[in-house]
Amino acid sequence: MAVSLPTPDQLLAVADQCGLALSDEDVTSFRALMQGSVDAYNVVAAMPDEVPEVKYPRTPGYRPAPEENTRNAWYRKSVVKGAPSGKLKGKTVALKDNIMLAGVPMMNGSSTLEGYVPDFDATIVTRMLDAGAEIMGKVHCESFCMSGGSHTNSTGNVHNPHKMGYSAGGSSSGSAVVVALGEVDMAIGGDQGGSIRMPSSFSGTYGMKPTWGLVPYTGIMPIEIFVDHTGPMTSNVADNALLLEVLAGDDGYDPRIKSPEVPEYTKALGVGVKGMKIAIVKEGFEQLGAEDAVNRSVREAAKRFADLGATVETISIPMHLTAAAVWTPIGTEGMTQTMMVGDGYGLSRSDLYSTSLMDAHRGWRGQADSLSETTKLLLLFGTYINNNFGPRFYGKALNISRRVTAAYDKALASYDLLLMPTTPMKATPLPAPGAPREEVVGRAFEMISNTSPFDISHHPAMSIPCGMVDGLPVGLMLVGKHFDEMTIYRAAHAFEQCGDWKSM
Repeated sequence: MAVSLPTPDQLLAVADQCGLALSDEDVTSFRALMQGSVDAYNVVAAMPDEVPEVKYPRTPGYRPAPEENTRNAWYRKSVVKGAPSGKLKGKTVALKDNIMLAGVPMMNGSSTLEGYVPDFDATIVTRMLDAGAEIMGKVHCESFCMSGGSHTNSTGNVHNPHKMGYSAGGSSSGSAVVVALGEVDMAIGGDQGGSIRMPSSFSGTYGMKPTWGLVPYTGIMPIEIFVDHTGPMTSNVADNALLLEVLAGDDGYDPRIKSPEVPEYTKALGVGVKGMKIAIVKEGFEQLGAEDAVNRSVREAAKRFADLGATVETISIPMHLTAAAVWTPIGTEGMTQTMMVGDGYGLSRSDLYSTSLMDAHRGWRGQADSLSETTKLLLLFGTYINNNFGPRFYGKALNISRRVTAAYDKALASYDLLLMPTTPMKATPLPAPGAPREEVVGRAFEMISNTSPFDISHHPAMSIPCGMVDGLPVGLMLVGKHFDEMTIYRAAHAFEQCGDWKSM
């Protein structure tokens, strides 16, 4: 697309937006001075973009009918076969629908993006295919990933794999469901406030939010660079560790990457927890909406670690009770400025930008009334804050996040892992059709208080299933030192091997 010189009226409108008063002479002068910049922009416009080559053939696939998609977990089914050999040969994978799979439609849960087709693969997609995986398609997520429930996708609710009419958790709802139902071996989720761990908790899967800066986010629609994480969701620990081995490491694009070294996480399997020190975080059981039965289930699970030879003690981290509040300005304003105002990317980072996605996503402005209630709420409040206060609260919250991180680091200096419920409650009923906005929003954010702190502290955290209450799974969360996913896998695998979680 070409750039043209602004008309006098367009320039006056821009000046008004910037608080400038221009005379007719000013307009003539500035228009003339802009011509060189317009010419430079058009040189860039005429050049081919610089995006990775698509290596493996695929088709756009199809939207499965309801009888093939009983929980509404799938968005598109499209099989992409990877290399003939590799670590993931024989494994099937589903992609959360904020992940770019070239040639296959993507909507990220929102009707405003319906019809967009990516033109390159996310880094992690290429890595999985290079490792021999078979991608089965795209699965539903919440509208622009702005919910921890499973009821804001434009196509309708995603239902819990264990009980119809109940939340599967979000925003990576479809990822959890297809793994729990055994329709794929593995899935990829995203996590900005808990969106890998919350659906794993509600649906009974193993979900790892890796340390920030371990797995490239390249080719995945961002929300906010400081909290963007992507990682594996599986039905067992071994698959989770294996998948992370393939996903992790620097790709030369993502400025988030802090650790190009990737351990062999599968070597943690079978080591056991003897001699390990695990801290039960008292405040993790004191969150708003905490259910006694969930707390009891997690405490009973903690005893199993002691039975396996770990030292298990209860500690207090008072700042855990306010950490979710610190997350709020970062999540709200970051989402507003990066994902919405910034057309999905924003500025000022050395990323691989999907200009095709940015062009497609601009269309939300003409369809804003069709955005989900959760997206509207955060967009309205984030814009209000920016209009009246600028980005100072975002900056202050990010500064304070270092104090949050230090509080967890202090505890982790004495313990190998922290332990608490992943979500304070088990899966909740889905809002009924026509439910009031208050219920829709409440069901979207009521479960994030234990998970969101670790998106701003950047510690690795994994949800593992540890029991059932009223026919619904309970999730236990293990939190480790930065880049110490190995210790989490060591403990998670030992726990998994000590019995069937569904009968605990």
